[in-house]
Amino acid sequence: MKKRALITGITGQDGSYLAEFLLKKNYQVFGLTRRTSTSNYDRIKEIIDEITLISGDLLDEHSLTNAIKESQPGEVYNLASQSFVPVSWSQPVLTGEFTALGVTRMLEAIRLAKPDARFYQASSSEMFGRVQETPQKETTPFYPRSPYGVAKVYGHWITVNYRESYQLFAVSGILFNHESPRRGLEFVTRKITHAVARIKLGRQKKLKLGNMAAKRDWGFAPDYVEAMWLMLQQEKPEDFVIGTGHTWSVEDFARIAFSVIGLNWRDYVEIDQSLIRPVEVDLLRADPAKAKRLLNWEPKTSFEAMVKIMVEADLKKEP
Repeated sequence: MKKRALITGITGQDGSYLAEFLLKKNYQVFGLTRRTSTSNYDRIKEIIDEITLISGDLLDEHSLTNAIKESQPGEVYNLASQSFVPVSWSQPVLTGEFTALGVTRMLEAIRLAKPDARFYQASSSEMFGRVQETPQKETTPFYPRSPYGVAKVYGHWITVNYRESYQLFAVSGILFNHESPRRGLEFVTRKITHAVARIKLGRQKKLKLGNMAAKRDWGFAPDYVEAMWLMLQQEKPEDFVIGTGHTWSVEDFARIAFSVIGLNWRDYVEIDQSLIRPVEVDLLRADPAKAKRLLNWEPKTSFEAMVKIMVEADLKKEP
């Protein structure tokens, strides 16, 4: 009998890669989608006939309970949230409803309808914010610097709470930044690679960016969904930091992206003060030693290779 998995956020970057990964492992895959006037299935269009979509919303616990009853999953991956950090300042309450309380609603649905299901919560390196130590590991104290980061801390701790209170197999993956050609255009990495492609094709002259000195631990999204799956295959539920252990600045990202097409980034990038966050997270770097030791997980794709993949994909997308 096939294993069954339910993915919230299946139409997003991580959800689409995870769905493909699980299908290759012969899972029956269910995806939770919000009912909207326009469907956004671009990232899953290649596998849409192989998965089952269920209507539901993280704001509506009843719909989540029904989704659990309908799919009867052995594994639940909660990847849905309001995930764009700048929007969390303009929509802090909505961010809290989705990214924080949405986790509680999903855990309650599992507790009531399928308590033996294994639950994965998508935690975030943004929880570390104003970092208390470098690199950041599972025991590093959280100090979030945005409404998004604060909401993710709640989601993380409510997962721990349900694990300890109800003995659910519930884990959090504290994933550091991970990118791909499926990243939304609002994120700085994809904004850069998309602009590089347009500049190469003569459709754009300049690229406006904010804080070029901000440093992140950037990895390749398809590598990271394997780590999510591995966490739910362990004998006991534990939380893991997932990252590369290396950092690069936004400037590094721009430099490498422009070098793919043989141009100097300094000739095309302009600093726009309006794009700088109210408070910045300056440096994030993972210590993924626990994941390597217990999950036998390591990233496969280098930073330079990832940037090249993204630029080349955007060059192909621009007709």
